[in-house]
Amino acid sequence: MMVIRRMVDRHRAYTAIFLPGEEPRIFPTSEHDHARILQIFKQDRLHPDIVNDFSEFDFTAKGPSPGSTGKTP
Repeated sequence: MMVIRRMVDRHRAYTAIFLPGEEPRIFPTSEHDHARILQIFKQDRLHPDIVNDFSEFDFTAKGPSPGSTGKTP
């Protein structure tokens, strides 16, 4: 299974690609480049027959909207 993560330090942002049995590949990328990498490797949204963060975790559940307190009126 491939794992793709965004890593950010104080000066630069990186994309890290992890494959079992291989050394991690970490390289500088922009937000656009990172989003394209996720799209190419089908990690950007829920896809049929693809195991990714969207299938493993319930990212479809809608949380509180930005600026709300999370409380119901």
